[in-house]
Amino acid sequence: MKKIIIVLLLCFQFVSAQQELALVRKEGKFGYLGKNGDFVIQPKYKVAKSFSNGLAAIEENNKWGFINNKGETVIAPKFDKVKYFDSELCVVLKDKEWFYINKKGETVKSPTTDKVYDFDDGVAFIKKGDKIGLINSKMEVVLDPKYDVIKSFEDGYARVKNNNHWGIIDKSGKVVVEIIYDEIGNYFKKTTWAKNGTSFGLVIAGKFKAIDGVDKIWDFYSESVTYAQKKGKIGFIDLNGNWVIEPKFDKAKAFVNGIAPVCIKNLWGYIDSVGKLIIEPRFNDAEIFSNDGLAPVKFVDIEWGFINKSGVLVIPTKYIISAGGMFSIFKRDEKGFLDGIARVKSDSKWGFIKLDGTVLGNQLFENAELFNN
Repeated sequence: MKKIIIVLLLCFQFVSAQQELALVRKEGKFGYLGKNGDFVIQPKYKVAKSFSNGLAAIEENNKWGFINNKGETVIAPKFDKVKYFDSELCVVLKDKEWFYINKKGETVKSPTTDKVYDFDDGVAFIKKGDKIGLINSKMEVVLDPKYDVIKSFEDGYARVKNNNHWGIIDKSGKVVVEIIYDEIGNYFKKTTWAKNGTSFGLVIAGKFKAIDGVDKIWDFYSESVTYAQKKGKIGFIDLNGNWVIEPKFDKAKAFVNGIAPVCIKNLWGYIDSVGKLIIEPRFNDAEIFSNDGLAPVKFVDIEWGFINKSGVLVIPTKYIISAGGMFSIFKRDEKGFLDGIARVKSDSKWGFIKLDGTVLGNQLFENAELFNN
């Protein structure tokens, strides 16, 4: 029985440590809201940032420090500026010098670099002159500075540029797509789109396959199809570069769970995976369906509402939606519901709504950021 209690306590502590909180501003002060709509940390900070890697930056007396998700100060405010923790490390400014600290607030020495960059999923850029390389969270150089540009990593891969040509590397610095293309997309299931001279196509297993007549391809999102443009019309191609839905739409967005928004004659509707209209075009704009089964749509006005997969408007069009706010640290421009909660704006106030359309905590705020931990 004693062992069971210990296990339960450990599980509770783990869940507590993983708790997601939203940065909100009320009456000019910042605090942190829990997903039940109650304040976990009361609004008392003049300036603060969202949680990342378990800590949030707060400002006191013009100096920055960090708190945990209980509101306890774990790194005293002593820095002039701070970024966000990632991989247990954060970039800070003190006495006109940028450097790294760990979660104890201790200085962590990094390899020589002309600029100190944030860590992102275990790696950070280093710079020497005009060239960019990579270090890991152990402060080891994994890639000497050799590229003109390295974009942010997505799912372990990043686009790189040298001499006006693009390719893709992994986090060890290994080239997975040759740096020979004029344009390049994200790396998804060992495939990417690319522009090679005047031709657009896919790079599959390292070989470029042109797709006749295509003049634009969008990034793969979450499914093994993406959308492409041919002669001014949009259709969908698979990972082999074959058309699975012929180009016949004016605009389109990504497939999620077998449904994609498409535009026909300035009105948006939704198709299934074979291109059949399952929700007739009647919206002035439309976003992808979330995993929660709702999608943001709007009519002539600027406000958004939400429909279900039958096309029924279940939350009225009375909100402004946005993927993130002033302090957003999210990469993807995801609008609408995330894990049962959507960030919205109504009457100049920001807050969150639940899947049933009710406002989380029955209150809106001067500002509200997405939940994060």
